[in-house]
Order: sequence, then structure tokens, then C-alpha cells
Amino acid sequence: MQVPKRKSEQGTQREVDPHITQEKFDELKASLGRMMASRPRLAKDVQTYAANGDFSENAEYQIAKGKLRGLNRRIDETKDKIHSAIIIKPKTDSDIAGLGSTVTIKSDSTQKTYQILGSQQACPEQGIISQNSPIGAQLIGKRVGESVKIKTRTAEKEYTIIRIA
Repeated sequence: MQVPKRKSEQGTQREVDPHITQEKFDELKASLGRMMASRPRLAKDVQTYAANGDFSENAEYQIAKGKLRGLNRRIDETKDKIHSAIIIKPKTDSDIAGLGSTVTIKSDSTQKTYQILGSQQACPEQGIISQNSPIGAQLIGKRVGESVKIKTRTAEKEYTIIRIA
């Protein structure tokens, strides 16, 4: 069932990168299961509060209806993510950096390690970057020993790829 969007929800959709790991896929399915299990309880709450009469003056009904609407939206979003998911296969060829690779790069003074995944799982603080990020885009398709120039906010640095796993 497609839930109509409120004006506040319109225009907030972004293009979602469908590339996810098997672990993230399993996490989404488990989350969907939990949401589907809680849905009947919220629907029953809406029914119970609706029996109290006047909808315009019934705050409990309005709150319950809002919770159900929010849950339905999250269920639809999660189903869409699951149906459009492209599972990132573990890399067997570690000569070329690609989705699922862990790449170590080195400059004069620093060494950094990044795992390249889809944007849904990107977490730069943990060294997980998207293939669409400036660094990820530079690393995709490169081999050990090749150099890449990466622009930061303050400067442009040249890094050499020292390891791909």
C-alpha cells in the first residue's frame, strides 16, 4: 500500500546508492521484520483512540495516527532499499581497488586505510568511504603502486597505494 506523502515529506527524497554488504542487507531484513511486527499494535491503538469520538479534538488519536503513518513510511523505505539492493561481493581479486576493497594509501607523513562501500554504509570516521566520495572515486580501478591526487579542504595531496585487500 502506497502511503500519500505530506507536503513536509515531499522533495526530501535523495537518490539512494543501492550497493550494500550482505551484513547490511540482513540488517535491513531484520529491521523490516521488527517494524512489521509492531504495526498491528499501532493500528489497534489508532482503532481504540478513534472509538473515543471527535477526531479533531482527539489528541491521542492524532498521535497514534502520526506514529502509524511514520512506521508505514519507514516500512516502505526499507522495502524499497531491500528490493533495489545490489550486494557487494567480497573481493577475490585484490590487484585492483573496487567496491568491497580495503585500500591503504601513504603520503610523505601519513598512512590511511579505507574500506570502499556504498554510500548507505559510508562512515568516514571509521574509515568506510563511498565509491562516490572524492577519495573513493579516485581509488576505484587503481592498483598497488599507483598514485592518486586527493583534494582536501586545505590542499591537494598525492598518495601512493601501498596495499589492496
